[in-house]
Amino acid sequence: MADGVRTDIHDSLGGVPGPVELRRRRPPPDLSAFCSGITFYRERFQGVARQLETATLTVPLIVSFGTPFEIGLGRPPGPEDRIRSFVAGPYAGPVHILSRGEAHCLQIDFTPLGARRVFGLPMDELTGRMVLIDDLDDAGVRTLADRLTDTPDWSRRFDIAERFVIERLGLAAPPVPEIAWAFAALDASHGSARIAALSADLGWSRRHFISRFRTEIGMSPKTVARLLRFAHAQRIARSTGTAWADTAAAAGYADQAHLIRDFREFSGLTPQAWLRTQPR
Repeated sequence: MADGVRTDIHDSLGGVPGPVELRRRRPPPDLSAFCSGITFYRERFQGVARQLETATLTVPLIVSFGTPFEIGLGRPPGPEDRIRSFVAGPYAGPVHILSRGEAHCLQIDFTPLGARRVFGLPMDELTGRMVLIDDLDDAGVRTLADRLTDTPDWSRRFDIAERFVIERLGLAAPPVPEIAWAFAALDASHGSARIAALSADLGWSRRHFISRFRTEIGMSPKTVARLLRFAHAQRIARSTGTAWADTAAAAGYADQAHLIRDFREFSGLTPQAWLRTQPR
C-alpha cells in the first residue's frame, strides 16, 4: 500500500473470467460520512464478464476509459443498456453488469448525504436512474471526467478525484442536520431504529419526516432501514458462516423468512446462492 492505495490483482472476480486490476484509496477520515472510497478498475482479459451487484445505498460516479459497460437495473442488460461515464442513484434491487474484457474506469463512491452535497440535486431525482455525465447540468463533473481521461497515470488520477471530492464538499451547503442525524441513527443501529421514534424525537410529523428524508437521501426511511439491515446480514454471513436462521436473528430480522425475502428482492438470489458468489 502506498499513498493510501491498496492494489489487488485478481485471477478472476465474481463473474469476471480473467485477470482484473483493482486499486483502492480511502478518503480522509473526516470525509467518510460523504465518500466511502475511490476505486480504479481495469480488466485484462478477452471475453465477456457478467457481474451481479446487490442493492446498496452507494451513489457511484463512474468515469470510463475503456469499452462501455452494459447495465440493467433488476434485469440482465442488452446492447441498448450500454453506458460509459455516469452517476448512478441508489436502487433497491440487483444490478446486472456486463463487460467485454476491456472495461477500464475510475469510480468515486458517495454516500447519499455526500451525493446530495456534491451534485446538488434532490436525491429522489437520482433514485433508480443512471445519468450520463454529459447529461448532468454540472460543468465541474464534466471537467473532472476530461481531466481523468487526459491523465494516464493511475496515481495522479486518484489525486485528481480526491481533490474534486474535497473541493466540492468544501463549497457545498452542509447536510440538513435533522436528516443527517436520522440517517446516522439508522446506520448505527443497522436499520433497527424505529421510524416513528426518529420523527418524534425531531418534533416532525411522520409525513414531513419521510418527505424530507426522500429528498435528502433518495429513499424512504423504511427502505433505507431495510437496506442497512440487509447489508448487516451480508457482513455477518461473510464473516461467520453461521446458519441462516442465526444470521437472521443476529441481523435483527424477525425470522429467516424475512431475511430470504430481502435477499431475493435486493440481490435476486437466495441467501445460499448469493454466498456462493462471494470471494473466499
